Amino acid sequence: MSLKKTVWKFWAEWNVCKESRGREKMATTKGQLEGRFTSCLRKYRIFFVVVGTILCVQLYLAYSFFKLDNQNDASIRTSSGEIGSARLERSDGFLQGSRQLKLPPDKHVISNKVQIHSPQNRTIKVKLDKKLLNFTPVCDVIGREAVSAVTRARSEFCKELIVNVSCLSQQGKLYPERLYSSCPHSTGFIGKPKNLGCFKDDKTQRILSGYYAVFKTNNSPEHCAFMCLQSGYRFAGTEYSTECFCGMEEPSQVKRVPDSSCNMKCSGDPKQSCGGYLTTNIYRTGIRRFKAQEARNSSLKTGKEKPARIAFLLTVNGRASRQVKRLINVLYDPSHFYYIHVDARQDYMYREMLKVEKICRRKNIKVAKGAGLRYASIWGGASLLTTLLSSAKQMLQYSQHWDFLVNLSESDFPIKSNAQLIDFLTWNKGLNFVKSHGREVQRFITKQGLDKTFVECEARMWRLGDRKLPKGIQIDGGSDWVALSRDFVEYLSSPEPNELVTGLLKIFQYTLLPAESFFHTVLRNSKFCDTYVDNNLHVTNWKRKLGCKCQYKAVVDWCGCSPNDFKLEDLSRIRNTAERNLFFARKFEPVIDQRIIDRLEDWLYPDRENRTKMKGHDMYWQNLYHHADLSPMTDDTVLTIGNSLGRLIFTRFGFNTGHIRLLEITAYFVKNKFRGILILVEVDIKTFESSTYQNDLPDRVEALITLQRNFTASKMWSSRIKSLAINTDYDQKEQTFRNFLGGIDPMSNLILAYEFDASLVTPRNLSVLWIDPNGALADVNNLQLEEMTLMGSVKPQLDEPLSIGKWRVFLIADTLIAGNLSFVVTPLAFWKNRQMSMKKARDIHNGPSGIRRTREIDPKWISILRKAGINQEQTLDGTIIEDRTGPELNAWIDEFVGQYYTIENICIANEMHSKKRNDHDLHECSQTNWSSLSFDPKADVHNLCEI
Repeated sequence: MSLKKTVWKFWAEWNVCKESRGREKMATTKGQLEGRFTSCLRKYRIFFVVVGTILCVQLYLAYSFFKLDNQNDASIRTSSGEIGSARLERSDGFLQGSRQLKLPPDKHVISNKVQIHSPQNRTIKVKLDKKLLNFTPVCDVIGREAVSAVTRARSEFCKELIVNVSCLSQQGKLYPERLYSSCPHSTGFIGKPKNLGCFKDDKTQRILSGYYAVFKTNNSPEHCAFMCLQSGYRFAGTEYSTECFCGMEEPSQVKRVPDSSCNMKCSGDPKQSCGGYLTTNIYRTGIRRFKAQEARNSSLKTGKEKPARIAFLLTVNGRASRQVKRLINVLYDPSHFYYIHVDARQDYMYREMLKVEKICRRKNIKVAKGAGLRYASIWGGASLLTTLLSSAKQMLQYSQHWDFLVNLSESDFPIKSNAQLIDFLTWNKGLNFVKSHGREVQRFITKQGLDKTFVECEARMWRLGDRKLPKGIQIDGGSDWVALSRDFVEYLSSPEPNELVTGLLKIFQYTLLPAESFFHTVLRNSKFCDTYVDNNLHVTNWKRKLGCKCQYKAVVDWCGCSPNDFKLEDLSRIRNTAERNLFFARKFEPVIDQRIIDRLEDWLYPDRENRTKMKGHDMYWQNLYHHADLSPMTDDTVLTIGNSLGRLIFTRFGFNTGHIRLLEITAYFVKNKFRGILILVEVDIKTFESSTYQNDLPDRVEALITLQRNFTASKMWSSRIKSLAINTDYDQKEQTFRNFLGGIDPMSNLILAYEFDASLVTPRNLSVLWIDPNGALADVNNLQLEEMTLMGSVKPQLDEPLSIGKWRVFLIADTLIAGNLSFVVTPLAFWKNRQMSMKKARDIHNGPSGIRRTREIDPKWISILRKAGINQEQTLDGTIIEDRTGPELNAWIDEFVGQYYTIENICIANEMHSKKRNDHDLHECSQTNWSSLSFDPKADVHNLCEI
């Protein structure tokens, strides 16, 4: 009889006994009744004992099973008990047919200092639906991450590339399985690692204390030794069938025990032994302890060496062309060579750098141009390594006389003089300066995503799944800012690279942040291994709480960190590096803080002319738009507002015309503060019939435009609120808005940024009420302010497209309005840089489409809003269709723009017209202080190559 039937039988009989007791309750005495019930208990006590025992045993077995399973899944622990993050290769258990090992007591105990890690990035098998493709894939794509990438990719080219790479990876044909080091003293083992014997281990003081991992199904001497070699360890040890230890120190012969003590079969090869309980088979990995070279700080020769010549590779992006020119000015020396690579999508910066190349008569400044020499590099993209290697080859061809290649960006700036840099590199010719990650290698591999395959297309890095790095070499990495010797650059740029370089190029073609590991790994495994200096000559401003916020989600399937900008308060930190071998710092941005750049230049070159006496010394201009740009595509809001401001500028002269041409938009800063927007615009005077108009009207002008402040605070809160602003393009890292023009359109993603004074008593809860132009409550945000969170941002959840018109935002403290802001959502005149069509205007100019979300309003807020002129009982008229286009749409836009922008000043940009009759009392732009056409000594390169 089954256990289930037996239980039910006993349970039925027990119920009969209870029912019998109930029927006899009225006919028996109390003593008789209790006697019969006791008889029932005695009769079935065996039943209760058996069932209770079975339940206890099952609970114990379940507990033991889950505890044992979790124990076997532990990924790493070090002998000191510190937390690690080693790789753990999972399986369903031990070898098929083998008996499961009974774990000793110490294997069940997990120290409080040890954290169990389950694998974070194992590929989950999900099959791709071929019906989603317009081509026939070469295999069945089964990785979840690869399937996700194919599904999200837009173009057929990108989808097919992802499928092809995924298939090669699944078939094991994408990467070399093994590579061989050519470092003379660290070639690694060939075949099997050399066995040193069996050694006694100790669970509190491990004989190999560097690194520890568990391989449940594939542990073997070779597998363990390859992992330890990859991590840079001299010795590897297999223990307890599944465990792998790595270490630097050779074990003492005192701990040697008979080989028979290491008698447990390897989980990956039952023909080999992998230690025992607290006994370890130890092997040599075939490499030597790595020690980076120490840079020399003086000459080793008696004679005077020939000064080192430097080839600067400037990889620049964005629109800060004046800062790049300033950097070139500071770095320039006739004996050096300068190669400028401008991102292929940046037309404005490219034109500006071509001007610099043309001005330099010495021909030692070259700009990358032509097919196959300019690349579009995204954050973390494989294209960045391609850019560096391609540029290095060009630099070798252009100039035969440089000794070092130093790569910089537009956000770098020197912190020592040229003379100091030249002296240092002169003393260290032949060495290579790179910065290592400084952490355990396996942890670096996981954190960096080196154990993943990535593909770059559609200006994005797509993650496709797990991969195994090749065996036989050491992996290293760190910073992608380097100073490399010419010999090493020639080695990398050889037309016929050796097997090591070829294999690593294949690996890093599909790697995230490849430039941060490629040069380091080649150095560690090549004949140049003894030229490695652990210093990239840079100091970087890392503020990881701000810089590690996954701000690159739009371009990469990974989270990374980016350094912050240096500010004036960081000057002492930079000056404290005076005695260290650091020559550059990053990052610097004049739009964030130009003062520190000024102070650094004065500190480096105090003998130069005092810039405080020069015109424009405390000003900075950064271009936002140029009419000649084809790439990147201009934001439609910028085009809309820029053209509207151009029309409003010419209404100052009494002319209402649509025949204007927007030439440039520039952000203007004075004394490190944003001052306004400069609009350079021209009008086609031929459209005016009157010759008088043609003579008097300046055809090209530039205007200084300021944004009106639309924030007010109550008297009680005026000293507590330092700033409160609503805009788009918020930079979490720098905690500032990058949308200097301040335009907001119906498709904008709004952010409210706030900063409160330290005097505010915390904790404090505030509410943010978003009121649309119709007076309806669109959203509510709650701010929970603590002592450490007085500065931050919130993002409202608003229905799209946003309603056009004036929005109100109220900051509520208890039952009072602490502050309020207003902003305007402007209609768009352009969509994808083309004139707005009537159909598109109807789609985006009529407010939220579909069912609107309703927001419940707290009754206490109703009276507060009513006092502020907001009536919640207003109804929406859904019959109005805004389909204005052409002049009617422009007039509508001008009405909104005129309310929030003020024209402060105008100058004449056309010098030919300024010589004509001028009845408007306007100055030439070149003679004004604020104009983008005025002289900027910091970025002047006209006399650059005359030195």
